[in-house]
Amino acid sequence: MALNAPVGIALSPHSAAANAVDDVIERARFVQQTGIDRVWFAQRFDFDSLSLAAVVGSAVPGLHIGTSVVPINPRHPLVVASQAQTAHAASHRRFTLGLGLGARALEEPAFGVAADRPIRRLREYLTVLRSVLTTGTVDFTGDTVTAAPPLPATVAGGDGPDIVVAAMGPQALTAAGELSDGIVPFLAGPRALGDDIVPRVEAAAGAAGRPRPRVIAGVAVVVTADPDRVRARAAEQMAFYDAIPSYRSVLDREGVASAAELVVIGTEAEVEAQLRRYIDAGATELLITQTDLGGDEDERATWRFLGSLSAPHHRSRVSDR
Repeated sequence: MALNAPVGIALSPHSAAANAVDDVIERARFVQQTGIDRVWFAQRFDFDSLSLAAVVGSAVPGLHIGTSVVPINPRHPLVVASQAQTAHAASHRRFTLGLGLGARALEEPAFGVAADRPIRRLREYLTVLRSVLTTGTVDFTGDTVTAAPPLPATVAGGDGPDIVVAAMGPQALTAAGELSDGIVPFLAGPRALGDDIVPRVEAAAGAAGRPRPRVIAGVAVVVTADPDRVRARAAEQMAFYDAIPSYRSVLDREGVASAAELVVIGTEAEVEAQLRRYIDAGATELLITQTDLGGDEDERATWRFLGSLSAPHHRSRVSDR
C-alpha cells in the first residue's frame, strides 16, 4: 500500500566506485527503476552536492533532485543561487535547494569561518536567495551578508526552485517558516515532529502568509533479516550525532538517548509501520538515509521496498513546476 507521500533516497558514491559521478548516476537510475522519483545529495568535503545534483538531474530524466544540505557559511548566497538555478535548469525544474546552518565543530577548523549569529545569517541568506531566485537580482546589505550583483543573475529555465532548511530549533523553524518553502529535519522522530517542529513551522508560515511548508523528514532506514547486526553498526556509525547540540536537543525532545535508536530497522512490515508514524506526525515527504548500514544486499532490498511504497501520483509543489 502506498504511503501517500513522496519518498526520496539520499545517495552517495559507493566506496568501491572507480568514478564517483558515474557511480551515482548508475545508482540514481536503479532507484528510479524501483519506483522512487527523487534523490538527495549531502554536502561533504569530497564531492560537491550542487554539481552532482545538476549532473544527475540532466542524466536521469524525470528524476527529482535535491541537496540535503548545503551549509550556508562557506558559500556566498549569490554563488549558491547560480548553482541552484543551474541544477534546476539541468533537471528541467525538478530541483530543491536544501540548506543548513552547518556544524560549527567541522566548519571552523576546515574553513576558518566563525559561525556567529547563525539565525541572523540564515534570515539574511534566505532573503538574498529568495530575491535572486524569483526576480533575478538583489540589492541587500545586512549584518552578515551583502549582495548586489552588477549584472542579471538569472539562469534561463532555472528560476524559482524551492528552498528548504534543515531547521529543528525554535528560531530556525520560525525563520524557515517565514522565508523558505519548508524544512528537512533529520533525526527528529515522530514525537518531536508532531508535538513541536511541524506546529511551529506551520504557524510561522501561516503568520507570514506563506503556503503550508513542505516537511521532508529525514529517516535512516534498513530492511533486513539481520536487525541485530545492523543496529550494532548504526550505534557505531551514528554515535557522533549524540554530542552535536542541535541533534542532542531534538533527540531529547523525542525522548531517546541516542541517534541510533531512531534508525528504522527490520522487516518490510515493521519498516512500513514506523514510516507511517512520521507521516501521521505531519511529514509531507520522506527522505530515506543510511540505507547502506546493512551492506549492498540490504540496501538494494530497502530501495525496492520503498519503491513499492512510493506514490508517484502524489506530487509536491516542486514536481509541478
